[in-house]
Amino acid sequence: MREGLIERYREHLPFEPGDRVVSLLEGSTPLLEAPLLSERVGAEVYLKLEGANPTGSFKDRGMTCAVSAALREGAEAVICASTGNTAASAAAYAARAGIRCAVIVPDGKIAMGKLAQALMHGAQVVALQGNFDMALTMVRELADSYPIALVNSVHEFRLAGQKTAAFEVVDDLGDAPDVLAVPVGNAGNITAYWRGFSEMGTAPRMFGFQAEGAAPLVLGHEVEHPETLASAIRIGRPARGVEAMQAVQESDGAIMDAYRFMAVREGMFCEPASSAAVAGLLKYGHGGAQRVVCVMTGRGLKDQQTAMEHHGGTIIPCEPEMAALVQAVLG
Repeated sequence: MREGLIERYREHLPFEPGDRVVSLLEGSTPLLEAPLLSERVGAEVYLKLEGANPTGSFKDRGMTCAVSAALREGAEAVICASTGNTAASAAAYAARAGIRCAVIVPDGKIAMGKLAQALMHGAQVVALQGNFDMALTMVRELADSYPIALVNSVHEFRLAGQKTAAFEVVDDLGDAPDVLAVPVGNAGNITAYWRGFSEMGTAPRMFGFQAEGAAPLVLGHEVEHPETLASAIRIGRPARGVEAMQAVQESDGAIMDAYRFMAVREGMFCEPASSAAVAGLLKYGHGGAQRVVCVMTGRGLKDQQTAMEHHGGTIIPCEPEMAALVQAVLG
């Protein structure tokens, strides 16, 4: 029977045998070869498909740990600031745990698929008249003053869960890749991967890529008004920025070109933020690596509006007649 990641990697995680575990059987996501991308960049490229997690993003890895820890500490509610994926994951795991969840999102700056998930799981959604960075600052203050557990990536248990993705990569490949390419928003994921690889005694080069309009680690300073179509990484003050800089090579890559390339050529429909890793690899190269893993952080269906605006395909109207259908299909 399949197990959640806490049960599989308990010896590497801060949980005891008697602790209650809140799980949706997250983790064990596929590592898929990408032959066309490999040919294009001149290296053996694999895709770590984190969109195969229960709520469709890598956030579930950390959330199983954060919500389990919150229960152990007696919390009756959890809270987070989010650009979308954290909100969806927190809401789902809180529902599974039977506790309340409040999510603070930037008003008008969240993909509808992610917002729908949080609402369907019963979360109390607060649309803040500000950006993610403002939301995170405020929820941290709130959690310090009231008995509610903060489950953003500033929570150490989030990183503990997310580092298990590095364990899986090594398990699947038999060793670490030469390069791991990952999108960078709040910088928790790249920090977690580095911890995971380090605990296994490996040290691949970490390529962390940011969007041009939200690239504080590239610019060397905070971005007051971050903007990018990749809403999951629209963050101007990454909470884990200092730690991430230990291993980051940044990029403002052509995210939408990579987004379309992955869907049309590799059959992989990921959310725009996931494409940042591929875009950076295509723009900057692999640095002589033989084997590269690109982290696909979330599922494309989470942001349907962006897909409909940038797909480049055609919808052909057709009368219900065979001749019209032949013309539409065969031209």
